[in-house]
Amino acid sequence: MAKKKQRLASVDALRGFDMFWIIGGEALFLPLFALTGWSIFQFGHAQMQHTPWHGFTFYDLIFPLFIFLSGVTLGLANKSLRGLPMSQRAPVYRKATKRLLLLILLGILYNHGWGTGIPADLSEIRYASVLARIGFAWFFAAMIVWHFGIRSQYVITACILLGYWLLQATAGNYTPDGSVNAWVDQHFLPGITYQNRAYDPEGVLSTIPAIANALFGVFAGRWLSKHAGNHKSILKGLFVAAAICLVAGFVWHWVYPVNKELWTSSFVLITCGCCLLLLGLFYLLVDMWHWKSFTYFFSVIGCNAILVYLGTSLVSWQYSSKSVFGGIAAALPQAAGILVIAGGVILLQWLVLRFLFKRGIFISP
Repeated sequence: MAKKKQRLASVDALRGFDMFWIIGGEALFLPLFALTGWSIFQFGHAQMQHTPWHGFTFYDLIFPLFIFLSGVTLGLANKSLRGLPMSQRAPVYRKATKRLLLLILLGILYNHGWGTGIPADLSEIRYASVLARIGFAWFFAAMIVWHFGIRSQYVITACILLGYWLLQATAGNYTPDGSVNAWVDQHFLPGITYQNRAYDPEGVLSTIPAIANALFGVFAGRWLSKHAGNHKSILKGLFVAAAICLVAGFVWHWVYPVNKELWTSSFVLITCGCCLLLLGLFYLLVDMWHWKSFTYFFSVIGCNAILVYLGTSLVSWQYSSKSVFGGIAAALPQAAGILVIAGGVILLQWLVLRFLFKRGIFISP
């Protein structure tokens, strides 16, 4: 049990590291560059911007990393429903369905989604969201894991990636208006799209390859469980798999561009390669080297990740930080003052999350 908890702690820490950039970490680089003039902070700021179309930055990894980690927990559980009577399957199905529906509703809430207000104009709601995609990816990955053998799971993952590539290559092109994603969203996605684009970045079709991100997490979680305690085998497997995914993704990019907005299959391979590298690194730091203070800081964030994400939309942490630290910021040079406010945004959220963490309050769908 102790080994299992440590492994889950490394996953919680990595999830917290992922969410750290959402709660304000991305805002630290620009004032640090202004204060120091160091080019590394300028590079960090550039990496905290989404790629406009083709290409890849670190900020593009945050969303698929969360999906990947939801799959890791499935792999660690290593549950199968095959052969069980419906009386035993039904409660699991109900729980999974409730989780999916709740994430869809929370995604609408995050989008401030009642359109023109109450009474709701259903045609003005944006139903697609980050949380909905996480819900769908986890749900279908779970169904695949619960009902298919391990070899079949690998085959299904390959079919998703190759089938999605063939569909995008033959039924459209890789432009915002000419992609098959845009056509599907215009015809089958209810409500409105993000910023009224021709496609929605969390639209119908691009949710399918996200299932593969979750399945890669399943394979990683199962590897952790299978080789529990054998640090060398775990690290070797994670890093070798990461290298294979990255090489395959970069090679594929020459004919099938890496694109987060379309969530191309090459993007799946690149992001999964990065996720495997990060999981290996966090396993090394948390489970092998026992960096407890490092683990604690990020685990506090990771244990209430969904709450953190909702809070960034529903609470003005910038206003709260200025209310608490505005006097200090005003007494400092401009760049230092901006850094104080940005740090205050992170600190206030972390203290709230620590309050919940210390009392064992973990909110998840």
